[in-house]
Amino acid sequence: MTKSIFNITQMDCPSEENLLRMKLDGFEGVVHLDFDLNERMLTVYHSGALAPIEKAIGELKLGDKQVSSVPSDQTEFEADTNQRKLLWAVLLINFAFFTIELTSGLVSKSMGLVADSLDMLADSFVYGISLFAVGGTVVRKKRIAKAAGYIQIILAVFGFTEVLRRFFGNEELPDFSTMIIVSIFALIANGICLFLLQKSKNKEEEHMQASLIFTSNDVIINLGVIVAGVLVKLFHSGTPDLVIGTIVFVLVVQGAMRILRLGD
Repeated sequence: MTKSIFNITQMDCPSEENLLRMKLDGFEGVVHLDFDLNERMLTVYHSGALAPIEKAIGELKLGDKQVSSVPSDQTEFEADTNQRKLLWAVLLINFAFFTIELTSGLVSKSMGLVADSLDMLADSFVYGISLFAVGGTVVRKKRIAKAAGYIQIILAVFGFTEVLRRFFGNEELPDFSTMIIVSIFALIANGICLFLLQKSKNKEEEHMQASLIFTSNDVIINLGVIVAGVLVKLFHSGTPDLVIGTIVFVLVVQGAMRILRLGD
């Protein structure tokens, strides 16, 4: 048995963790995966060659770097019996806020909220694939991953088109108060998801919750929409909303490309 440790610089939240789990699910020689989101470290317990595993991780382009690879005599690993239940919980939370943000974004004419709703949908896809595909056949996993990735890209393209239309058109200002209030609730929802998933690791350090929340891309996006809402009010301009919307759409496409790589 070999214990190989990787530093995954872009592993900001449980969404990236699940991408890695899906990529290595059923991978020949992989015995156990251990994640430390706070330190952005992945420990792989495996038998056989390291090179194929390293290549598979690298295909996700999450900024991986091998830290060490040493022999290990560990043969027993603590199973997380609540993982499936927790995945269902975060899936439902993310999908609920996708619906809330999409609806409120369309009503308030905020592209920032619409874009953030797609980011929530992207996370829902990742958790959904984890639940329905991991443990199943490789072909099934690839099909679901590709479908989810293409759906995200299509939605993001529609989003970009709408941003351009509003930028060159004469649209009324988005409702800044709705942007701020809904984003605050989304921020809380992301915090709850991160807490639940971190709790599943059975770690006792309570400070991990705050650390995870403030290093998460999802939380940064929520804060960006809040700031955009404030700027819309201060400058009486819809440009800040369009800017944050564009940034989030780019992140959604990047996430979709990572999901598509699972089908490679």
